[in-house]
Amino acid sequence: MPSLNVIVASTRPGRVGRRIGDWFTAAAVRHAGFDEVRLVDLAEVGLPFHDEPHHPAERVYRHEHTRSWSATVDAADAFVLVMPEYNYGFSAPLKNAIDYLYHEWQHKPVGFVSYGMTSGGLRAVQMIKQVVTTLNMVPVNDAVTVFLRQALDEAGELRPNPGREQAAELMLDQLVRLAAALAPLRTTEVTA
Repeated sequence: MPSLNVIVASTRPGRVGRRIGDWFTAAAVRHAGFDEVRLVDLAEVGLPFHDEPHHPAERVYRHEHTRSWSATVDAADAFVLVMPEYNYGFSAPLKNAIDYLYHEWQHKPVGFVSYGMTSGGLRAVQMIKQVVTTLNMVPVNDAVTVFLRQALDEAGELRPNPGREQAAELMLDQLVRLAAALAPLRTTEVTA
Protein backbone atom coordinates (compact mmCIF):
# COMPACT_ATOMS: atom_id res chain seq x y z
CA MET A 1 0.00 0.00 0.00
CA PRO A 2 1.19 3.55 -0.67
CA SER A 3 2.27 6.13 1.89
CA LEU A 4 0.78 9.62 2.25
CA ASN A 5 2.29 12.87 3.49
CA VAL A 6 -0.20 15.47 4.70
CA ILE A 7 1.67 18.78 4.48
CA VAL A 8 0.45 21.72 6.58
CA ALA A 9 1.49 24.74 4.50
CA SER A 10 0.91 27.64 6.89
CA THR A 11 3.61 28.61 9.36
CA ARG A 12 1.87 31.69 10.75
CA PRO A 13 1.47 31.90 14.54
CA GLY A 14 -2.17 31.41 15.50
CA ARG A 15 -2.94 29.52 12.28
CA VAL A 16 -5.87 27.17 11.93
CA GLY A 17 -4.00 25.01 9.41
CA ARG A 18 -2.59 22.61 11.98
CA ARG A 19 -6.08 21.86 13.35
CA ILE A 20 -7.31 21.17 9.81
CA GLY A 21 -4.21 19.08 9.13
CA ASP A 22 -4.78 17.03 12.28
CA TRP A 23 -8.43 16.46 11.26
CA PHE A 24 -7.46 15.39 7.75
CA THR A 25 -4.65 13.11 8.97
CA ALA A 26 -7.15 11.33 11.23
CA ALA A 27 -9.55 11.01 8.27
CA ALA A 28 -6.78 9.51 6.14
CA VAL A 29 -5.91 6.98 8.84
CA ARG A 30 -9.60 5.99 9.13
CA HIS A 31 -9.75 5.65 5.33
CA ALA A 32 -7.13 2.85 5.59
CA GLY A 33 -6.01 3.13 1.96
CA PHE A 34 -2.45 4.06 2.90
CA ASP A 35 0.17 1.97 4.63
CA GLU A 36 1.48 5.07 6.38
CA VAL A 37 -0.03 8.52 6.87
CA ARG A 38 2.42 11.16 8.03
CA LEU A 39 1.59 14.72 9.09
CA VAL A 40 4.34 17.08 7.97
CA ASP A 41 4.03 20.58 9.43
CA LEU A 42 6.16 23.15 7.59
CA ALA A 43 6.32 25.21 10.79
CA GLU A 44 8.13 22.28 12.43
CA VAL A 45 10.25 21.45 9.37
CA GLY A 46 11.58 25.01 9.53
CA LEU A 47 13.15 25.30 6.09
CA PRO A 48 15.02 28.58 5.61
CA PHE A 49 14.45 30.53 2.45
CA HIS A 50 15.87 28.36 -0.34
CA ASP A 51 19.62 28.30 0.30
CA GLU A 52 21.03 25.50 -1.86
CA PRO A 53 23.63 26.61 -4.44
CA HIS A 54 22.86 23.78 -6.89
CA HIS A 55 19.73 23.40 -8.98
CA PRO A 56 17.28 20.98 -7.29
CA ALA A 57 17.28 18.75 -10.41
CA GLU A 58 20.95 17.93 -9.70
CA ARG A 59 20.05 16.45 -6.29
CA VAL A 60 23.27 17.79 -4.80
CA TYR A 61 22.29 19.01 -1.35
CA ARG A 62 24.76 20.81 0.90
CA HIS A 63 22.55 21.36 3.92
CA GLU A 64 21.20 18.80 6.35
CA HIS A 65 17.77 20.48 6.35
CA THR A 66 17.55 19.87 2.59
CA ARG A 67 18.67 16.25 2.87
CA SER A 68 16.09 15.66 5.59
CA TRP A 69 13.36 17.36 3.56
CA SER A 70 14.37 15.32 0.50
CA ALA A 71 14.06 12.06 2.45
CA THR A 72 10.64 13.07 3.83
CA VAL A 73 9.24 13.92 0.40
CA ASP A 74 10.94 11.02 -1.39
CA ALA A 75 9.42 8.48 1.01
CA ALA A 76 5.84 9.48 0.18
CA ASP A 77 3.82 8.07 -2.70
CA ALA A 78 1.13 10.77 -2.49
CA PHE A 79 0.57 14.16 -0.91
CA VAL A 80 -2.21 16.29 0.47
CA LEU A 81 -1.48 19.99 0.83
CA VAL A 82 -3.41 21.62 3.66
CA MET A 83 -3.20 25.19 2.49
CA PRO A 84 -4.60 28.61 3.26
CA GLU A 85 -5.32 31.33 0.78
CA TYR A 86 -3.33 34.51 1.28
CA ASN A 87 -4.22 37.43 -0.98
CA TYR A 88 -5.72 35.12 -3.63
CA GLY A 89 -2.61 32.91 -3.63
CA PHE A 90 -0.80 30.14 -1.79
CA SER A 91 1.63 30.69 1.07
CA ALA A 92 5.29 31.52 0.56
CA PRO A 93 6.47 28.69 2.87
CA LEU A 94 4.66 26.19 0.66
CA LYS A 95 6.27 27.49 -2.53
CA ASN A 96 9.65 27.53 -0.80
CA ALA A 97 9.24 23.91 0.36
CA ILE A 98 8.27 22.79 -3.13
CA ASP A 99 11.13 24.66 -4.79
CA TYR A 100 13.78 22.97 -2.63
CA LEU A 101 13.31 19.72 -4.52
CA TYR A 102 12.58 18.40 -8.00
CA HIS A 103 12.82 14.63 -8.54
CA GLU A 104 11.27 13.80 -5.18
CA TRP A 105 7.89 15.22 -6.28
CA GLN A 106 7.80 13.55 -9.70
CA HIS A 107 4.93 11.26 -10.76
CA LYS A 108 3.06 11.46 -7.48
CA PRO A 109 -0.57 12.45 -6.97
CA VAL A 110 -1.48 15.47 -4.90
CA GLY A 111 -4.75 16.47 -3.27
CA PHE A 112 -5.76 19.75 -1.70
CA VAL A 113 -7.45 20.69 1.55
CA SER A 114 -7.83 24.43 1.22
CA TYR A 115 -9.26 26.94 3.61
CA GLY A 116 -10.06 30.62 3.76
CA MET A 117 -12.71 33.15 4.57
CA THR A 118 -14.49 33.96 1.32
CA SER A 119 -13.37 31.41 -1.28
CA GLY A 120 -12.31 28.57 0.99
CA GLY A 121 -8.87 28.73 -0.59
CA LEU A 122 -10.05 27.73 -4.08
CA ARG A 123 -8.13 30.51 -5.80
CA ALA A 124 -4.89 29.40 -4.13
CA VAL A 125 -5.51 25.82 -5.27
CA GLN A 126 -5.91 26.96 -8.87
CA MET A 127 -2.59 28.79 -8.66
CA ILE A 128 -0.65 25.92 -7.05
CA LYS A 129 -1.84 23.48 -9.73
CA GLN A 130 0.41 25.28 -12.22
CA VAL A 131 3.38 24.65 -9.93
CA VAL A 132 2.73 20.98 -9.15
CA THR A 133 1.97 19.97 -12.73
CA THR A 134 5.29 21.51 -13.79
CA LEU A 135 6.90 18.96 -11.45
CA ASN A 136 4.95 16.12 -13.13
CA MET A 137 2.70 15.74 -10.11
CA VAL A 138 -0.91 14.78 -10.80
CA PRO A 139 -3.59 16.81 -8.99
CA VAL A 140 -6.76 14.91 -8.13
CA ASN A 141 -10.09 16.43 -9.08
CA ASP A 142 -11.86 15.99 -5.76
CA ALA A 143 -10.80 18.36 -3.01
CA VAL A 144 -11.79 19.51 0.45
CA THR A 145 -12.73 23.15 0.80
CA VAL A 146 -13.14 24.70 4.24
CA PHE A 147 -14.97 28.01 4.57
CA LEU A 148 -13.70 29.19 7.93
CA ARG A 149 -16.67 31.40 8.85
CA GLN A 150 -18.95 28.36 8.82
CA ALA A 151 -16.42 25.68 9.81
CA LEU A 152 -15.13 27.04 13.12
CA ASP A 153 -17.03 27.18 16.37
CA GLU A 154 -16.73 29.95 18.98
CA ALA A 155 -13.58 28.33 20.41
CA GLY A 156 -11.92 28.17 16.98
CA GLU A 157 -12.33 24.39 16.67
CA LEU A 158 -13.64 22.61 13.58
CA ARG A 159 -17.33 21.80 13.71
CA PRO A 160 -18.28 18.29 12.60
CA ASN A 161 -19.32 18.32 8.94
CA PRO A 162 -20.50 15.18 7.09
CA GLY A 163 -19.95 16.90 3.71
CA ARG A 164 -16.32 17.60 4.56
CA GLU A 165 -15.86 13.98 5.65
CA GLN A 166 -17.36 12.74 2.39
CA ALA A 167 -15.16 15.07 0.33
CA ALA A 168 -12.10 13.73 2.17
CA GLU A 169 -13.13 10.12 1.42
CA LEU A 170 -13.56 10.86 -2.30
CA MET A 171 -10.20 12.59 -2.51
CA LEU A 172 -8.43 9.82 -0.62
CA ASP A 173 -9.98 7.21 -2.94
CA GLN A 174 -8.55 9.07 -5.93
CA LEU A 175 -5.14 9.45 -4.32
CA VAL A 176 -4.91 5.71 -3.65
CA ARG A 177 -5.83 4.84 -7.24
CA LEU A 178 -3.44 7.38 -8.75
CA ALA A 179 -0.57 6.44 -6.44
CA ALA A 180 -0.85 2.86 -7.71
CA ALA A 181 -1.21 3.91 -11.35
CA LEU A 182 1.80 6.24 -11.21
CA ALA A 183 4.06 3.85 -9.26
CA PRO A 184 5.69 2.34 -12.40
CA LEU A 185 6.75 5.83 -13.51
CA ARG A 186 8.47 6.42 -10.17
CA THR A 187 10.47 3.21 -10.37
CA THR A 188 11.58 3.56 -13.98
CA GLU A 189 14.87 5.33 -14.62
CA VAL A 190 14.54 7.76 -17.51
CA THR A 191 17.67 8.07 -19.61
CA ALA A 192 18.37 10.69 -22.24
